Amino acid sequence: MRTDVPEGIGEDEAEQRFDGEDGLRAGSPGASPETGRGGDGRAFVRGFWLTISGILVTVSGALVAVGCFLGLYVRPTSDDWCAAWKSRDMGVFGITSDFYMTQNGRVANAFLSGVIYGDGLIGTKILPTVIAVTFTIGLVLLGAQFTRFLGAKPRILLLTAGALILQALIYFAGTRNYQALLWAPATISHTIPSVIGVWALLLGIRTVRRPAGPARTLGYVATFLIAAALGTLSEPFTLVSGLIGAGAGLLALPRFGLARTWRPFAWCLVWCVGLLSGLLFLYTSPGARWRRAQNPSKESLLSSEGLRATTHDWLSMWESVTGQWAYLGAAAVGILIGLTVAVRATGSDRPPSRPSVPRPTLVALWVLPAFVVVLGSFAVAAGLRSGYGPTGWTYARTWTNFLVPMELALCLYGAFLGRWVGRTLASRPAATRYAPVAVVAVGALALGSMTALVPAVQTLATTTVSRSVAWDAQNARIEKEARQGATDVGYRPLPIGSLAEPFYTTNYKRDWVSACVSQWYDIDRVHRRR
Repeated sequence: MRTDVPEGIGEDEAEQRFDGEDGLRAGSPGASPETGRGGDGRAFVRGFWLTISGILVTVSGALVAVGCFLGLYVRPTSDDWCAAWKSRDMGVFGITSDFYMTQNGRVANAFLSGVIYGDGLIGTKILPTVIAVTFTIGLVLLGAQFTRFLGAKPRILLLTAGALILQALIYFAGTRNYQALLWAPATISHTIPSVIGVWALLLGIRTVRRPAGPARTLGYVATFLIAAALGTLSEPFTLVSGLIGAGAGLLALPRFGLARTWRPFAWCLVWCVGLLSGLLFLYTSPGARWRRAQNPSKESLLSSEGLRATTHDWLSMWESVTGQWAYLGAAAVGILIGLTVAVRATGSDRPPSRPSVPRPTLVALWVLPAFVVVLGSFAVAAGLRSGYGPTGWTYARTWTNFLVPMELALCLYGAFLGRWVGRTLASRPAATRYAPVAVVAVGALALGSMTALVPAVQTLATTTVSRSVAWDAQNARIEKEARQGATDVGYRPLPIGSLAEPFYTTNYKRDWVSACVSQWYDIDRVHRRR
């Protein structure tokens, strides 16, 4: 018996109950000829969903497209200067060795920096577009897997809207929107890992479904290598991703009834071992040891005082996050996806019968996403305090590592809520007339969350473009003076995105930004230009 709609109700009839006219199914007593035609009802439903999905794709896609377009106006600042001259002078493998030996041990981070900055500044201009496109495709494919798992055909347009809404929130809803998408050092460390993580999860799904053989073995090997690379790319992502892998792996043990075989557990184990291997490689590197020596910890994070201070930082982070209501857009689009699952599930697409899952396992499965977000965000706060001190929690670019799981969790919970609501409405003919109203209301919430981001995007566009104009003029002047033999040239700081520019400190010997600017222009030093 079908479980997605009441017994005796087929897909066509379930969809007709969402036709928004009088809630009467085709052919029932009292149904008008116009609303009684199954074809007209199905056409209305399809048009209704296409309209809502199209509006959401247009608005959210426009915001993401603006962010990608602004990539053309990105100019160096802060860490850009150092990565740019090292990539130019040392090459990809030279900067990778430099990071391992003298900086921080993040070899995968250094390798990507070498690739992105290897051809001057072109890589930083196209990086936002590359991130947005790959992230969108990955999220759509993941959403399609999810809807098929629930027994429904995926609506690609709605899934695309969901992927774009999630990204718009990631890029523009926070306090450091310039760093989330446009500033390459931050995107390499904190945005790209999430993109890779989504594609790694897709690889994992295919791997555990493969029969025993070279293909499955290759999938496990690729999983280990990807995870190990991520371990040397971003410590915050490694912590959060490790929590996800460990929690999912425990629930995937066959004894808990959620998985039939050991393959899902094995994949999670390989993932966690890879992350741990990469993190150990980073931690034991000469560069990481040097960095720890520069910032010796003054208090143990496990002490009562350390835990109290970390908790304060963690609460401060969440105070900022919860103050942005636009994040509810992730839950709204999840509800829309769940509603489509409720009315589109078909017998042919229904997943194979699964053994009954014990209630404690189901409860743990429901709690896991929220638990990972809460504990993962605390781990990020602890890492920031350990590495940067009392103000470390303000480095909001690192929050992306738990904000992405948070948005995915909101979308997941929203999807299950939407499916429950859809099934309930489908089983109660008198209530189906309110279904279109509910859909429009939820769609309006998703749309409203996007419109709330417009002022931030406008400000970002204005500051980014105006800075690029001023930067280009200054760059032309400095290059001209350098060609004429000048060794000490004037530089006017052009701050953006709360990032460091030359002369951020009065102690020139500690001004690493000025030193990297001098290296980029092949001069001895720069002085402040009024």
